[in-house]
Amino acid sequence: MNELFAEEATEKMEEKNPMLLKLLNQRTILIYGEITQELAKTVTEQLLYLSAINDEPITMFINSQGGHVESGDTIHDVIRFIKPKVKMIGTGWVASAGITIYLAADKKNRYSLPNTRYMIHQPAGGVQGQSTEIQIEAKEILRMRKRVNKLIAKATGQTLEQIEKDTDRNFWLSAEEAKDYGIVGKIVESDTAIK
Repeated sequence: MNELFAEEATEKMEEKNPMLLKLLNQRTILIYGEITQELAKTVTEQLLYLSAINDEPITMFINSQGGHVESGDTIHDVIRFIKPKVKMIGTGWVASAGITIYLAADKKNRYSLPNTRYMIHQPAGGVQGQSTEIQIEAKEILRMRKRVNKLIAKATGQTLEQIEKDTDRNFWLSAEEAKDYGIVGKIVESDTAIK
């Protein structure tokens, strides 16, 4: 069944986007730009497609300012769910929901290009309506904040208290600072440095 799925998906990709097929044949996925539901669906399809083919590692490049929290959660959880290990490469900037995705890879598989910047912060949201609705949404955002902070703490080795303090406002780190903080596993300048 997996082989049939992969074969049908390959035929569709050959017609629509030959460059995407070339990247997928190299087991490479790109995440660039805002994290949206549409992006989460596309990346999930690509991850499941590659997982259906075989268990070889997948390389994922990420350059994102963040976006929809739950869309980031979807990609994070699917990365953790599939059997192939994912090698994550941060490039440009990795922020907000992008960090959630980046941290899905085991620390030894989290790479950074040297000029990449990283940013963690508390989730933001906006709601209008009756005061009861606003109160419900505010509680949900606080619950989301605690969950994301726990995820960051677990993945970096920082204490939850430190993460809560640092995410109170936008907290920017260079690649080297992100490595010291526990976000990045290794800074690389060449693909030959990725194992």
